[in-house]
Amino acid sequence: MGEKVKYLVLLGAGAVLGSAATVAIFKLLPRRVGRQCTNVEAANELNDHKFSENKNHGATGPDLLMDEIVSEQLTRNIQFFGLEHQKKVVSSYVVVIGLGGVGSHAASMLLRSGVGKLLLVDFDQVSVSSLNRHAVATREDVGTPKALCLKKHFSTIFPECNVDAKVQLYDSSSEDEILSGNPDFVLDCIDNIDTKVALLAACVRRGLKVVSATGAGARADPTRIHVADLRESTNDPLSRAVRHRLRKDHGIEGGIPVVFSSEKPKAKLLPFKGPSGEEENPSDYQIVPGFRVRIIPVLGTIPAIFGQVMASYVLTQLAELQVHMEPVVNFDMDHYRVLHQRLIEHEELQFGTAIEVQVDVEEVMYIAKELWHGRSSRDQSLKDVGRGMWRSINELILIRWDRKKPASVSNLILLKFQEADEHESRSLEDIKDQEPEYFSRVTSVLKRAELDFGL
Repeated sequence: MGEKVKYLVLLGAGAVLGSAATVAIFKLLPRRVGRQCTNVEAANELNDHKFSENKNHGATGPDLLMDEIVSEQLTRNIQFFGLEHQKKVVSSYVVVIGLGGVGSHAASMLLRSGVGKLLLVDFDQVSVSSLNRHAVATREDVGTPKALCLKKHFSTIFPECNVDAKVQLYDSSSEDEILSGNPDFVLDCIDNIDTKVALLAACVRRGLKVVSATGAGARADPTRIHVADLRESTNDPLSRAVRHRLRKDHGIEGGIPVVFSSEKPKAKLLPFKGPSGEEENPSDYQIVPGFRVRIIPVLGTIPAIFGQVMASYVLTQLAELQVHMEPVVNFDMDHYRVLHQRLIEHEELQFGTAIEVQVDVEEVMYIAKELWHGRSSRDQSLKDVGRGMWRSINELILIRWDRKKPASVSNLILLKFQEADEHESRSLEDIKDQEPEYFSRVTSVLKRAELDFGL
């Protein structure tokens, strides 16, 4: 009998707690129920091709984070960036051009991370074959313009975002319409060379921040995906062509961050076959002049990762979170061992002993790769990339920045032999007086090493 009473008491207590929790939740949600109904109606209108602007009837900009549901949805971002920095993300305006496998994933994560205003641009439609890599499209979306497809789905994920969708091709005639409004960032996810070059040149000319995606097709290794300057991208035919055109047609040498894969493509464009099944000239079937008709094999995971990397890069920039991207340096461990041994021999020659060498081979790798990007601390150019950097190791040596301090991770610079001789013949006070910019740059880099190693 006692056990039965205890059971009934526990059951009653559980019911009371459940009722209390339900009441608490419904106190938060009544205004949201109406909003969810509005979202369903908006989605239906989109499916009927009656597209209208997203309307946020509540708070806007940084005030959005005062909304209980929004702040809960973005709570992990707020914890990561901090409230004030997440406000910068929520107040930002980002343009994404090209909404395929790369662009759809980039746009989706920007939305989920709280970007307050998005402009989505693509002239193309969702196809059945694109479902292997698109971020949100379903079979029901096949035939729908990609921009409108994203807008429809986005309205159910983060309805507070002001999403504008343009079903059009980016070119010189649409530049003002698409790039006006002073966007905080532009994402170039276009795979056509002419359009890509025109967009990047326009962004540079207008002083807009832009990040560009290069070729994601025919790759399979996610560990070879990098973020670097356009000049550093290797093994990518699209990057090579864009670099050439930007330099030739617009005088742009670099300065544009790109997401690229250093993996050699695993496949080539497939031959184009017409309705007869015979190989034909693909240009005869182009809907838009200059756009690729032939198909390149794509493993859907790689463009998705490209898009996620682009979104991560943009979000950290918007939130002003300093992230040091891993440089593209083609040294292997043998090269770092050479640098380490060369340092020891130089210390013995200069100071009669190597007792004050306080770094091992792994720390030499950090210094050469992370701090100096495989170049002399005096060389800010990016000309020695790819195979050229393998040869440059023969010209480099690690030496102390300040001769009075030990050869530690925060006191070693990479120089060419002749530069090293010159450096050791001068005092730091002399360098500071005569080359203040160089002095400031080096001390800033070495300060980073102190922070990274907690010195």
